[in-house]
Amino acid sequence: MKAVSRSRITPHASRRGDRGGDPLDGLVNLFDLGIVLAVAFLLAALQSVNLSDLLTQENVTVTRTEADSQTLIIKEGESIKTVRLSKKTVTGSGRRVGEVFRLQDGRLVYVTGAGGAPVDPTP
Repeated sequence: MKAVSRSRITPHASRRGDRGGDPLDGLVNLFDLGIVLAVAFLLAALQSVNLSDLLTQENVTVTRTEADSQTLIIKEGESIKTVRLSKKTVTGSGRRVGEVFRLQDGRLVYVTGAGGAPVDPTP
């Protein structure tokens, strides 16, 4: 019997491309899948705490009440501010500088009065 050498490349084999492809091509698809899953988890987390309104273009105010404090999340345009309010009683002396009025559309308006006098916001 004659031994066949397997290391020999035939002329026909050198003209054909590699049909196996690049083994790292699949990682690109996994990266895309990871980004999609990350966005999906972010949306699910926002929905679970009822904060999905923060993704809209509207101005939103969210109030969260806890046992000893209250948190306001205020979104105006593109900026989001968080204000923490405590239920602690503050004592001291001072004078009234204005009043807060709620308009018919739900907005709050702070009106300062001259000398601390109450002011009527209606024209």
